[in-house]
Amino acid sequence: MNGPLDITPDALAQEALVLQQKLSAGLHTLPEVEDVHYGASHKQEVWRDGKVVLYRFIGDKAPTAKVPLLIAYALVNRPYMVDLQADRSLVKGLLALGEDVYILDWGYPDRSDRFLELDDYINRFIDGVVDHLRQAHGLDAINLLGICQGGSFSLCYAALHPDKVRNLITMVTPVDFHTPDNMLSHWTRDLDVDLFVDTLGNVPADMMNACYLMLKPFRLNLQKYVGLIDILDDKHAIEDFLRMEKWIFDSPDLAGEAFRQFIKQFYQGNGFVNGGIQIGGQPVDLGYVDMPVLNIYAEQDHLVPPDASRALKELAGTDDYTELSFKGGHIGIYVSSRAQREVPSAIHEWLAKRAG
Repeated sequence: MNGPLDITPDALAQEALVLQQKLSAGLHTLPEVEDVHYGASHKQEVWRDGKVVLYRFIGDKAPTAKVPLLIAYALVNRPYMVDLQADRSLVKGLLALGEDVYILDWGYPDRSDRFLELDDYINRFIDGVVDHLRQAHGLDAINLLGICQGGSFSLCYAALHPDKVRNLITMVTPVDFHTPDNMLSHWTRDLDVDLFVDTLGNVPADMMNACYLMLKPFRLNLQKYVGLIDILDDKHAIEDFLRMEKWIFDSPDLAGEAFRQFIKQFYQGNGFVNGGIQIGGQPVDLGYVDMPVLNIYAEQDHLVPPDASRALKELAGTDDYTELSFKGGHIGIYVSSRAQREVPSAIHEWLAKRAG
């Protein structure tokens, strides 16, 4: 007689057999797995300020786009997520479509960077890179793609320097930090960030990673490793898994003062919505974001809920605003097979319509 879950002795025996076969296959597959590497596209350093480096990606053919596209990633993870591997690369897709793609690499802050402020990241590093690209390409303005926290930085930059940004793309970017479903925001609103930074200095990467993993503790700390058993007989799948794990745990420490300012002004003050963001003494008003804006968000994003991104529509000063929803999560928007089909072409087509 079957139980309430319709589990029979034969089914259990078959499952045990499959498990045994997977584990046995793993004994042969795992020794063949070499150290995984990331990066599908060639790139060259073209600008540097201390630890912050600007790279230009080199595709298989020369770019056809006349305006360069600068990618600004978040501080909390390494930017190679957008070029993880050959079949999971937003950058490779953009290069194949003719875009001229650059990326900012923030590097790994150490104790000498403890007092870097948001003003440094936005008005020193991003502005320095934008000025370099404007001069190198003989242009007044460039295209800017900001991702996650890098999108928030890009919004600040576009509001402070609207004449230098021709088209702005934000991807999984938080704008309203106080939506009810933003768990990370709820955690940080009552944080004594002054005591936190004054005690620690720079914020340790391991501590930040632990916070992110606890947003989905079962899925991110247990379920995915149980699921690893299912791919023990597939060398390439294991390498894909390890490459992703390498990215997750390859996180920089965060400069203390910049962290303090970001938590206070964005997470606690919800400054884009309520006002009060100041970068280098200058107020940030999204009403000055008057260039064309493409806002891409993920429908199943647990870090930046859709409503947190969609708030940009009512705050930006542009009359050329486009939203694109993606059926996936915060990471899937870069690396899933659906993303490879949809996201690069959507960005390229949107930019092409505004090339004039």
